[in-house]
Amino acid sequence: MADSAPLTGEALALDLVNTRPMGAHGRVDLLATARQLSHWLALEGDRLQAEVGDSAPTRADLAPLHAVRAHTEAAVRALLDQTEPPRSALRGLTEAQRAAPSVRELGWDGTAFTAVSRRTGPLGTRLAALLAEAAAEMLSGPASGRLKECEADDCVMVFLPSHPRRRWCSPARCGNRTRVARYYRRHSPADTSRTEQNSAR
Repeated sequence: MADSAPLTGEALALDLVNTRPMGAHGRVDLLATARQLSHWLALEGDRLQAEVGDSAPTRADLAPLHAVRAHTEAAVRALLDQTEPPRSALRGLTEAQRAAPSVRELGWDGTAFTAVSRRTGPLGTRLAALLAEAAAEMLSGPASGRLKECEADDCVMVFLPSHPRRRWCSPARCGNRTRVARYYRRHSPADTSRTEQNSAR
């Protein structure tokens, strides 16, 4: 079930995919408004700060991010299902990177050369390029073989486990809810009466 706060702390590309959790009536978009995007960017902190700078997201910045998110999720789901990813997803991620390529801008600080990576264009296009690049690095890297989907019944979050026994996207969210649900199933009146009948035999 969806939580109003986006799940963060995974690979950047997965944090983006995880902004569409499962809600009571289907998937929920936690980046549906410019305000929500601004909140997510703040949660991501230093990872996106250089690209964002002092820019405030607008509604126009949402479309390129939504497109990269959809392409990234399609590729991730294909990886989890061990199927061929849609060519449109791969093409979409490549095109997003081409729309705002990173350029190493040379400078001089008075004693030595400096080189800072910069992109040009609207904020949404720059962010989409950076996130598509992050997706390409993750999907083509060795960690992609460790991708997992949360084992909670009503969750669609994906993560890269640091420990092979990790089963849930978050111990505090799905892990705790699953344990509580399991406890109530074991201690429900129907289960208790069944246990009593079995011990009476």
